[in-house]
Amino acid sequence: MENEKAISLKPLHEANVGDIVTLYQQNRSFLAPYEPTRSVVYFTEPGQLEIQQKAQDLWLNDTAYTFVICESATGELVGRVTLSNVARGAWQSCTIGYFISEKVNGRGYATEAVRLAVDFAFSQAGLHRVQAAIMPRNERSIRVIKKAGFIREGLARYYLNIHDVWEDHEIFSITRENWPL
Repeated sequence: MENEKAISLKPLHEANVGDIVTLYQQNRSFLAPYEPTRSVVYFTEPGQLEIQQKAQDLWLNDTAYTFVICESATGELVGRVTLSNVARGAWQSCTIGYFISEKVNGRGYATEAVRLAVDFAFSQAGLHRVQAAIMPRNERSIRVIKKAGFIREGLARYYLNIHDVWEDHEIFSITRENWPL
């Protein structure tokens, strides 16, 4: 999946594990304020190999789709986007989570990756709704999601545990009716 921003999405389970480890190690402190506490193993090849295998299993079971974000010109991994918690039946929905490397932050890559993932959700995974939950203080991520066409639905109190603190999150969504922009 490629676009005019010179990025592409590739399934996580098809990416080079060494490149994934490098991406996480280089961005560990940059991402820390917005992620759950991670074990040391998370930032190693064995840890990421296990995550890759779980991602492939979830993909095959139609319960999550995880992609790495690549710069098309260099092939370098610059982030990750996941469509998780896929629910079928009457809901046909999922949640989206993403991050972009600090060194390419602010270039529009995250917005374009979110758009590509949403397009995948609607055109290939057959979903109807994609939901995002973002801490109110994460203003850059809120800008990304709004630029991608999501609308704010409200505030979820004590929504996720980030570094042993139950954090409030703003809830945003987009539906097939509002896509493409």
